[in-house]
Amino acid sequence: MKVAAEAARRFLFARHLLTPARALQGGPEAVLQVIRKLGSIQFDPIAVAGRNHDLMLHARAAGYEPAWCEELYERREIFETTNKALSFVPASEFPWFRHAMGRKGPEFHGAALVENAEVAERVLDRIRAEGPLSSRDFESEAGATKDWFGVPENAVRSVLEAYTVMGVIGLARRDGNVRYYDLIERLLPAELLAQEVPEREQLLHKLLSRYRAHGLLGPGGAGGTFARIAAPAERNDLRAELIERGALIPVEVEGMRGKRLVLAEEIELLQAPPEPPTSVAFIAPFDSFLWDTALLAHLFDFEFVWEGFFRAEKRRWGYYVLPIAFGDRLVGRIEPRIDRDRGCVEVLGVWWEDGFEPGRAGGFVDAMRDALAAYLRFAGGDRIEWASHLSPERRLFRARP
Repeated sequence: MKVAAEAARRFLFARHLLTPARALQGGPEAVLQVIRKLGSIQFDPIAVAGRNHDLMLHARAAGYEPAWCEELYERREIFETTNKALSFVPASEFPWFRHAMGRKGPEFHGAALVENAEVAERVLDRIRAEGPLSSRDFESEAGATKDWFGVPENAVRSVLEAYTVMGVIGLARRDGNVRYYDLIERLLPAELLAQEVPEREQLLHKLLSRYRAHGLLGPGGAGGTFARIAAPAERNDLRAELIERGALIPVEVEGMRGKRLVLAEEIELLQAPPEPPTSVAFIAPFDSFLWDTALLAHLFDFEFVWEGFFRAEKRRWGYYVLPIAFGDRLVGRIEPRIDRDRGCVEVLGVWWEDGFEPGRAGGFVDAMRDALAAYLRFAGGDRIEWASHLSPERRLFRARP
């Protein structure tokens, strides 16, 4: 099967629930709809413009509020695990994520428990007796372990992470970015914990989850797409099995070399994607929509680089920049900052793609105003302050009364 580039673009926007943006209704239920559709969404603690998972959900769910995720924790409908990176996953999929390797691999986490056995025992005893605790509740538990690079790491944090990877404890709640842990049997239903899934089926599920998250990945993925899912040779076998089972369908995209793999249930959408409405979304930097930068360059003529790790003088755009999606195009970038003390959003920069003129693109100005107004509500601010060099944008996208 071969698809046109335009169909591939529209497909990606549609299957990522961005046509139109911010359209899903239902509050926390809309959040669940996104997570179930994409399989998982990445958590990142950087909050200068909103945390990554909040930005992803804000782009898709109408009137999104970060408290909705906290409510889902309390309802035990989502949990946190490592899936490519630290991610939120539907609680119903817990049995398929027991085989977790963590951020640093099973050898590291096993060694952390052995090397800090006394600390590990005290940590588990206190959680068992006192209920949800964070690493801050163990400040008296001195000691450090070493990671693979020889950098000291707090022993309690290593133990908490190791127990989480092993499925002994889980995340009970967050207070900002502080995580509180409890015994896994107090966090999830007994029937879910009792469900046993063979390890190979778990690996197949995790591999498929990465294709769910993106929608149009090639067999080799992109960057660290398939990190921590077995060795490359075994991953190839797992992928072949998913294709043989009919879960993944190979397709060709016009003008691109090699095959792409699409979920079987999304083939009809790929063949006849809807024409996108004139809405604008700001895309989070770790949104799975952006995983495959080569695909972005081919389909959208858009170069995506997250410059957070770059020195300031090496950045072309900025520290925490969000691509701007309009219809089925990526038309620019915006760098917002949430100033919680002053109750405003600062826009430090806006960059338009070559050839895109925002004032002449039909429907864009109104759609951009809507996106800015929605972002301001999400940020809890009462005004947008534009950097002095952005006078044209300030005039073009003036605040509505």
